[in-house]
Amino acid sequence: MSNILIIKHGSLGDIAQASGAIQDIYQNHPNDQIHILTTQPYVQLFEKNPMIHNVLLDKRSSRLNLIYLYHLTKNIKKFSFIKIFDLQNSSRSIFYKNIFFPKANYQVWSSSSTTLPKNTDKNEFDKKPVLDRFDHQLKTSGLKTLNTLKPDFSWACEDITEIKKKFNLKKYIILFPFCSEHLTIKKWPFFNDLIKLISDKFNDQYQILTAPGPTEIKEANNFNAKPILIDNKALNISQLASLIKDSSFVVANDTGPAHMAAHLGVKGLTLFGKHTSAYKVSIERENFKAIQVADLYNLSAEKVFEQLIVNIN
Repeated sequence: MSNILIIKHGSLGDIAQASGAIQDIYQNHPNDQIHILTTQPYVQLFEKNPMIHNVLLDKRSSRLNLIYLYHLTKNIKKFSFIKIFDLQNSSRSIFYKNIFFPKANYQVWSSSSTTLPKNTDKNEFDKKPVLDRFDHQLKTSGLKTLNTLKPDFSWACEDITEIKKKFNLKKYIILFPFCSEHLTIKKWPFFNDLIKLISDKFNDQYQILTAPGPTEIKEANNFNAKPILIDNKALNISQLASLIKDSSFVVANDTGPAHMAAHLGVKGLTLFGKHTSAYKVSIERENFKAIQVADLYNLSAEKVFEQLIVNIN
């Protein structure tokens, strides 16, 4: 039995995307121990993943913090990893390669850089859909990939029977009108208009909910939808995953919950402006679709509602 390391720091949407790659790594190493290096917000989440045997915490201290780097390197080295799968593919994980395994090739350290196709520019390669890049990375590393292109995030779910009872949840539509403060370009401004269209069409057939994150609770009061909170606190990731999975439909900005919804198999729509493309982030699935426009302010609530009607049935 050998030890295999996966590096995946976040973010939430990226973890949902990487679920298929993690499953393929696990299935290709049935007799090995799978470890994952991640950050604090996702330690408890990965501890619930049946394909992960051990979770290692990376505090992501400054690269100039030599004491931290010494202890992190010592902790990594003690497992004698025979293979590292860098699914973060960030400047930080490249830095880790240089300090952990500076001479390692793709047979030891699998990343988008070490498995880059010959005569291919890295910047051009990174324009390909993220799941296609994962698939190429793992195949070049000698793995058989059955799940990478079709991630299943359902491992993250937990029983929310009591939450459903508390809010009397049966058939419901979840809206995610939020986004990071520094990424307001992702925010579609017409969610309240959409809520009115849904209410006028369906009356009480569907409850209309939001599920704000810890920093979004105050903002949730701006929308004519029921915020789902426990003791005035946000749901944890597993509770949120279950709430999404059991929903009738999801409408979201391009945020973590949208990617969760896509890879939980639910019906829904995500709304993209010019910040990136739905193609590049591999968010469209059989049930989950995207509307891509040049300017989200020019995307009307009526247009989104038309697509909701088509896809909810």
